[in-house]
Amino acid sequence: MSIKRKKETTGVNVGTSSLLLVFVVMCLVSFATLATVSARADKKLNDKVVERTAGYYDACNQAEDRLADIDNTLKTLYESGVNSDDYFAQAGQNIDFAIPVSDVQTLDVSVKVNYPAAAGDTFYTVTRWKLETTGSLVEEEKQTLNLLF
Repeated sequence: MSIKRKKETTGVNVGTSSLLLVFVVMCLVSFATLATVSARADKKLNDKVVERTAGYYDACNQAEDRLADIDNTLKTLYESGVNSDDYFAQAGQNIDFAIPVSDVQTLDVSVKVNYPAAAGDTFYTVTRWKLETTGSLVEEEKQTLNLLF
């Protein structure tokens, strides 16, 4: 009697390779979706940062223009030949102003008025150049988060 041995196959079945292919495709689709959502959120956040930065630099430019006007006014007053008491009586000791940056922030500038002792001295000294929060940043952050998602 001869005993025939059955050959056992231990190869990969067609069903296993199909399941693996479906799993890989699902992973790729998931990663592509996550990448798209992340890129969209990054773009919106970048746009918000650009808007804030542009607002800040616009406010800085306006403040510099205002300082140029103050400088010209103090120069005209100084060249009119008034003494230091009359100069400070007309110009004041300090000049404060605020430039809006956004709905919740302003650029506060404070200037100390100087009476020049010599021809090359300055007419003022900037004592404060500060970005101040005037409203609730919590509401602005909520709006930012709503924009992101």
